[in-house]
Amino acid sequence: MKNRYLRLFITLIFDGVISDASLLLAMLTTGETIDSDIIHSLTILPVLIVVFFYIFKVYNILWRYSGYNELARIMAGSAMAVSGVYVVSMALFSNACAVSTYVITFMIVCLMISAERIALKKYYISSNLEPTEKNDNTLKGNIMLIGGGDAGSAIITEILESKKMRDCKICCVIDDDPYKIGKYISGIRIVGDRNMIIEAAKKYDISTIVFAIPSCPSEEKSEILNICQKTECTLRTVPAIYQLLNNNFSASSIRKVEIEDLLGRDPIKINLNSIMNYVENKVIMVTGGGGSIGSELCRQIAVHNPKQLIIFDMYENNAYDIQNELLRKYPKLNLVTLIGSVRDSKRLDCVFAKYRPQIVYHAAAHKHVPLMEESPNESIKNNVFGTYKTAQFADKYGVQKFILISTDKAVNPTNIMGATKRICEMIVQYFNNHSDTEYVAVRFGNVLGSNGSVIPLFRKQIENGGPVTVTDPEIIRYFMTIPEAVSLVLQAGASAKGGEIFVLDMGKPVKILTLAENLIRLSGYRPYVDIEIKFTGLRKGEKLYEELLMSEEGLQNTENDLIHIGQPIDIDEEVFIDTLNKMQNVMYDDNADVRELVKLIVPTYNYVNKSANSVN
Repeated sequence: MKNRYLRLFITLIFDGVISDASLLLAMLTTGETIDSDIIHSLTILPVLIVVFFYIFKVYNILWRYSGYNELARIMAGSAMAVSGVYVVSMALFSNACAVSTYVITFMIVCLMISAERIALKKYYISSNLEPTEKNDNTLKGNIMLIGGGDAGSAIITEILESKKMRDCKICCVIDDDPYKIGKYISGIRIVGDRNMIIEAAKKYDISTIVFAIPSCPSEEKSEILNICQKTECTLRTVPAIYQLLNNNFSASSIRKVEIEDLLGRDPIKINLNSIMNYVENKVIMVTGGGGSIGSELCRQIAVHNPKQLIIFDMYENNAYDIQNELLRKYPKLNLVTLIGSVRDSKRLDCVFAKYRPQIVYHAAAHKHVPLMEESPNESIKNNVFGTYKTAQFADKYGVQKFILISTDKAVNPTNIMGATKRICEMIVQYFNNHSDTEYVAVRFGNVLGSNGSVIPLFRKQIENGGPVTVTDPEIIRYFMTIPEAVSLVLQAGASAKGGEIFVLDMGKPVKILTLAENLIRLSGYRPYVDIEIKFTGLRKGEKLYEELLMSEEGLQNTENDLIHIGQPIDIDEEVFIDTLNKMQNVMYDDNADVRELVKLIVPTYNYVNKSANSVN
């Protein structure tokens, strides 16, 4: 911090000296007499230079990343300062230099201060004194650059000029533009298009490939990165264009290639600011608020000024973590963190009575398919009756909206977890028919990096040297990042009228085997050579593929192309409630087969055939 203020002070002194020197030089050029009558000009000009440079934010510029816009600010500030000297001299002292003297002064000031800043820029780059973002992805060895545009050019320039990057050498550039092939960027040859990647990697003994096309569509980026993976080089990339605040690309922008980069689809971007007024100044409650989806809901809701945000979770460690994170980021947030279970009627009654939530996001659930297959009664207790009780108190205490987080596993379920989530959707529809509260469900597939998902599991297996376990070589899943899924949930909540089952468009399904192979390569290993992939067979209740819509449901579009509405399926409410009552009596008996009762109200639930080939 001290160095920062010292550098600013030195810069101010330099600017003042340069401005006076420019005026004196201009007077000599025009033959003006240097006498006591114009001393006031030499006093006023440095002050006005500093003032107008401050107004035009010249002193806020990171000169390492400067360009024409920054030089234009210098010219504007100089013009205002020199004009100001003339006006003040005439108004207060009734004398001033000739107009031509001030014009020449302006030109010399612009020239000398711009030269000073350009010299500073060169100095900062060469010595790396300019503070830059911390980056663990240090580049070393021979480098291949993918992309001969602005980003690639900026990275080449920085690496060539930086003293801190002498451990790496850019050997070649790849670009698909036929016009660029064979040409040079700062002495580095563009050797060919993507078809040359593998050959060039061998020829130049490349150790790291940097993807430097931030504007590249995700599908094309995925194709190029998949080619790069065949070289067994370390992969790095600059962020996509939407992730950058401006067009300044540098080596500090480079990061590791993540599995999301290989999914081959553009990230979902929703302008939540235009729709999130429905949570502003409202009391919001998130059950399961410490989980993967629940905590992200809390993060995104906290940004939009809720009157109060209530985190409700039975696992105190997760709740504690998200509580600390939110209080650190939003110290003025009215945050309440409560420990409790959605199974506990008395606890729920007290919470709803005391805090009177206006919107409830119900994310609390048991979600792990194999574990629930071994403990089906627990799935009924937590998922079915936890949802029923929470929905019941939402009705009792006049909640405005109740949004259930559902899953694609609710469609034609082959496992008890999916079947219970289908019952939860039916509970939402039932209460919507008997309450003023708007009850809706939002259904989506797997989210990358969530608790219990394959990505964290694969990473742990790779860290331990393998094997990476995949149940079946043909198994596929839909994937979405946690922030993407939650942003769509929030938008669905904004457009909810009551009774809908919102179905999120998850894009193209991904083979889990391909996901495992890519993750092994991104970790710097070769699948089947360095890290074994072992096929373990489908687990109980696991499908080869997931569906997002039941065949009985129609599909209605919404304003957002990524959100659809499945038409509600008629249910016999009398049979439904009667069966729920029977479940409630049976679920405490571990010897009873609760699946038979589930089958009565979820006829698409298939659990009978227990052979390894048919349990999906």
